[in-house]
Amino acid sequence: MKKFLVLYNAPASAMEQMSKMTPEQSKAGMDAWMAWSKRAGKAIVDLGLPLGNGTRIAKGGGTSATTCEARGYSILQGESAQEVQKLMQGHPHFEMQGASIDVIEGLPIPGM
Repeated sequence: MKKFLVLYNAPASAMEQMSKMTPEQSKAGMDAWMAWSKRAGKAIVDLGLPLGNGTRIAKGGGTSATTCEARGYSILQGESAQEVQKLMQGHPHFEMQGASIDVIEGLPIPGM
């Protein structure tokens, strides 16, 4: 089985929208995620976490704020990227305005 990093992307405006959700809306969103996780089943290696703002570190040690729109991640496994992409169809993350999902295959480390 191959492993895939799944990045949940959304613009900052979507995150602002989420921060204004009622407790009932938040619960409905989490219920949708849990329903998706049951459908994905054993393909989920790590359900992951939401991601906050980050810092980019340069070779010389300088830092700057990142402009990355990754708002969360999961690690899934499957025989192919297409198999994992099918699992993402109908994912509740797509309910966010401007949302997208990247499925990135993990490659073997040479010599290991």
